[in-house]
Amino acid sequence: MIDDLKTLDWKIVLVIVYSTTAILLDRYHTFLPLKAYDRVLFYLVIPLAMIVLLFRQSPAEYGFKLGDWRTGLLYTLICCAVVTLVLYIMSKTESVQEYYRGWGGGRLPLSLHIALDLIGWEFIFRGFLLFALLPVCGPYAILIQAIPFAVAHIGKPELEALSCIFGGTIFGLIAYRTRSFVYPFVIHWYLMMITVLFTR
Repeated sequence: MIDDLKTLDWKIVLVIVYSTTAILLDRYHTFLPLKAYDRVLFYLVIPLAMIVLLFRQSPAEYGFKLGDWRTGLLYTLICCAVVTLVLYIMSKTESVQEYYRGWGGGRLPLSLHIALDLIGWEFIFRGFLLFALLPVCGPYAILIQAIPFAVAHIGKPELEALSCIFGGTIFGLIAYRTRSFVYPFVIHWYLMMITVLFTR
């Protein structure tokens, strides 16, 4: 058993420990004037710094690139078209109305606020975790990264939280197929944007 521990890939261990810590800190604290700024720092800036400075790798190896943009664009258009009606119906439920009504008001335009809130969120799951886990877990990494993603939605409307193991897996599959976290980010931005608009 001890010998098995010696073969652990320290990068994978660090990615898992850091990602878990960042999610917990996000849940319990706000360090900067806006939660979205925290998420850019903890979910995007620090993981990118770890990749470059500690791992001595290119961020492109973790999906920080356009990748297969033709496939990505196709998946993005299909996903956005399919979920628009579903989200319209969900947005009329009481729990979604209560959670999202008035969301994002403040110093930033709504579209920018959502983009800042989600870009790091998508990178840590569909970039940092997914592409770190792929070499040791293979395609199971697509499902594994969706688990903390779903857990991180605890406290949001129940229907949304329950859908996240499936949505997170689909996002992971798109990132895997395109080798990029960009397309899940764009889809997630669209979903959040229309959900907030539908509840106004």
